[in-house]
Amino acid sequence: MTLDDMVKRHGSWLEAGIDEGPVISSRIRLARNVDDYCFPGWASEEENYAVWKQVSEIFRTLEQPFLSWNMHDTDTLDKEILFERHLISQELAQQDDSCGVFVTRDECLSIMVNEEDHIRIQSLQPGLNLQGAWAAADKIDDELESKLTYAFSPKLGYLTSCPSNVGTGMRASVMLHLPALVLMEEMDPVINGISKIGLAVRGMWGEGTEAAGNMFQVSNQITLGRREDEIIGHLEQIVLELIEHENNARIRLMNERSIVVQDHVSRAFGILSNAKLMTSGEALNLLSTLRLGLDLGMLTQFSRRELDMMFISIQPAHLQKLETKGLEPEERDVVRARMLRDFMKNATDSK
Repeated sequence: MTLDDMVKRHGSWLEAGIDEGPVISSRIRLARNVDDYCFPGWASEEENYAVWKQVSEIFRTLEQPFLSWNMHDTDTLDKEILFERHLISQELAQQDDSCGVFVTRDECLSIMVNEEDHIRIQSLQPGLNLQGAWAAADKIDDELESKLTYAFSPKLGYLTSCPSNVGTGMRASVMLHLPALVLMEEMDPVINGISKIGLAVRGMWGEGTEAAGNMFQVSNQITLGRREDEIIGHLEQIVLELIEHENNARIRLMNERSIVVQDHVSRAFGILSNAKLMTSGEALNLLSTLRLGLDLGMLTQFSRRELDMMFISIQPAHLQKLETKGLEPEERDVVRARMLRDFMKNATDSK
């Protein structure tokens, strides 16, 4: 499978999840380093190459097949595709030598090599399924640890490049769609409350990104002094409370501002069906409104997963890959608007 094949379909983590509604996906990320080598940011090129070679040879022996991309041999557009599909970080996409990523064909598991740490395991699952994501991440972690000696302290746990990851090395996160809390202007107090109990709220593409399309990632900040199951259990509990808050906000929104919501959804439908130019930011916000309209029973033309896939497909690199050529920003806005008009027409015609 190539990236050209990949952009024509969605990853399995966008399939219908265990808990539908505001939850998009669940993710577990483990940070690991190989003993006897400097961490990537401090290592020589020879050391980074030795780690890359060692890990690559291990992946060739695993029973489960993995696709792989070495960043040195991957062009800029393909790196952006991997980033937009949540398979690599922006930091890895900006590197060239002795680093890369291994990905399962269903895109539910990706392992970055020589990013901030030697090994970053990421497990993605649809819906609220942190336990499933943890099981998959733990399994590949055990396989790698059986062939590598990790940097580990009996007192501290797994040693990592950033002190904030020392201990379990685990970040658990859930991506949520929370438009009602945003519309009711209740998101800021929620974020402030969450940050006081050891959790962080980030945008759709992780740390340092904005919450485009009312998508928020909620994750643990504390990795030291707690077991993995405790971190996951705590996050699950908070996510369930967030879902309840979002659902309550939707009820109040419909009771107090129903005509405003209907107008909001209708305008989004009209603009997406007719616009000739569309930036990615505007498209994300309008698709978010359609998703809210779908959840509130105002629309029946789409499935949640069709809309969720559009959140990925309208991104700049995906558009250029589908068009098989580089596009200037305004050209991308034209193509994006056309793609969305076609999507809206096909959805309407099929009903």
